[in-house]
Amino acid sequence: MQIHIGYEIHYDLPQPTPMILTLNVHYSRVSQLVRPDHLMTTPAVPTTGYRDGFGNWCTRLVAPTGHFCASTDTIINDSGATDPVVPSATQHLVQDLPEDTLVYLLGSRYCETDKMSQVAWDMFSGAPLGWARVQAVCDFVHKHIQFGYQFASPTKTAYEAFNERRGVCRDFAHLAITLCRCLNIPARYCTGYLGDIGVPRDPSPMDFAGWFEAYLGGTWYTFDPRNNVPRTGRVLIARGRDASDVAISTTFGPNTLKNFKVWTEEVTV
Repeated sequence: MQIHIGYEIHYDLPQPTPMILTLNVHYSRVSQLVRPDHLMTTPAVPTTGYRDGFGNWCTRLVAPTGHFCASTDTIINDSGATDPVVPSATQHLVQDLPEDTLVYLLGSRYCETDKMSQVAWDMFSGAPLGWARVQAVCDFVHKHIQFGYQFASPTKTAYEAFNERRGVCRDFAHLAITLCRCLNIPARYCTGYLGDIGVPRDPSPMDFAGWFEAYLGGTWYTFDPRNNVPRTGRVLIARGRDASDVAISTTFGPNTLKNFKVWTEEVTV
């Protein structure tokens, strides 16, 4: 199958403003793009790209005063398979984990393992190790948090989401990541496209999605506590410790976000 993906992000800027944009499809999916997902700007400005510490492709630019738009529009090939479910995936002892997974056991900006450790062990110490324990975490988070775009906050942490019991997809992911880390399961945050493919259409405006990956049985597996069912058509943009590592845009100066549009839909012939 093929998926039509893209975005338009419009700003009003009172002065020239440096930006970092993390909006390109992840390098692990680039070979599946039908055409490159070049970042286009209006007005056109010079851009430079670099890889961040997690391997994500980032773009630097200076947006001029006034109206500024960043956009892309492309098509990507996709297997059409749903997220894998592997109940036999085992949990590693900490001493057996690869070194590059260890950072995903530690607390981070939005994932306060120090505040959630006792909660995690009190709630999940009796759950079977491995896949079943991660799924138990996802089941809890899915039921515990009420979803609503009106509950979005750029500063909300996992601990706050746990206590407030409401949030958006990133809050579901942050809480599940934090609980997994407390249980010695490496977990990392993911952002990308996730359309209503194979499920009833959500009438709300499309947005980028947040989910997470847990390291089990020598493999990183996708988990999505907000939806909590295997989904089709997930297109990764970036991975990191939490949302602070994969912000789609970072602006170094005052700005007003005027319009934001994302699309991701199956191409039908």
